[in-house]
Amino acid sequence: MRNPIIVTGGAGYIGSHTCKALHAAGYTPVSYDNMVYGHHWAVRWGPHEVGDIHDRTRIDAVLEEYRPTAIIHFAAYAYVGESMQDPGKYYRNNVAGTLTLLEAMRDHGIDKLVFSSSCATYGLPEQVPIAEEHPQRPINPYGTSKLMVEWMLRDFGDAHGLRAIALRYFNAAGADPASDIGESHDPETHLIPLVLDAALGRRSEVTIFGDDYPTVDGTCIRDYIHVTDLAQAHVLALQALEQGASSTAYNLGNGYGFSVREVIDCVERVTQRSVPALIGARRPGDPPRLVGDSTRIRAELGWQPVYAALDTIIATAWRWSRQKKADDQHGPNHV
Repeated sequence: MRNPIIVTGGAGYIGSHTCKALHAAGYTPVSYDNMVYGHHWAVRWGPHEVGDIHDRTRIDAVLEEYRPTAIIHFAAYAYVGESMQDPGKYYRNNVAGTLTLLEAMRDHGIDKLVFSSSCATYGLPEQVPIAEEHPQRPINPYGTSKLMVEWMLRDFGDAHGLRAIALRYFNAAGADPASDIGESHDPETHLIPLVLDAALGRRSEVTIFGDDYPTVDGTCIRDYIHVTDLAQAHVLALQALEQGASSTAYNLGNGYGFSVREVIDCVERVTQRSVPALIGARRPGDPPRLVGDSTRIRAELGWQPVYAALDTIIATAWRWSRQKKADDQHGPNHV
């Protein structure tokens, strides 16, 4: 087996796209996923090992079998609202589960990790675009759990020589350009798939949470980054660690934002369909504008988004959404 890399959460949205990118770069991605939110159809480019990051015996067995040189760690719960209602679930899984994984890595002599972090570690922005030096003051348990893992990575580096790169995403969006895999969450909370579902008739309308923000059209602005570009950043981070890079963190975003209304308008333009939209109340803790500064990863790792245009991001998601609807009706043709 060539260059095995364990990918926790490899059956999920970003994890599966990263497995495809790893395979294209000459690695064998080994998806380690408990399948709570993962999909069997998303594991297509390497072995699939069902297991939980809490299960030390299972982790030990997988590490012993494949003897990976590094781990890319996606496995986590990621619903902000749920984290407010059930913080224990997030600290138990995202923090304690990662601790189990890190201790297993230590004991098996694996010293390289790429970590799926989040811009949620920054909290409410003091300035936009947000750079890596921005204070990290998360405002929900999900963001806090990601920050706590970043702290653990630092401490395991000091004590055990772990080298880790944390990638702080902004809004992942889009689907594999070949439509091999794409976004499929239950429940779905991301804006673009919700708007596409409305365009497809899967839902009657989308809700805009607040239209009185201090933005160009009163709706929140977010930085959308294509999932394939995110995946490529993980490969570059892994390769940097293989070449001796020190531990660090990078933002992943396109560096500019689009409002909720702009996203809806773009979906209507790409799909040639109307999207009914209702105005709802603001959600607590929603900043008016979240845009990332990705200057450092561009300069240090040579990362360059390929699918940066919003029309392109939505077009790939639209192709996937239509295929998924056809599969739901007639049975999958990609499994």
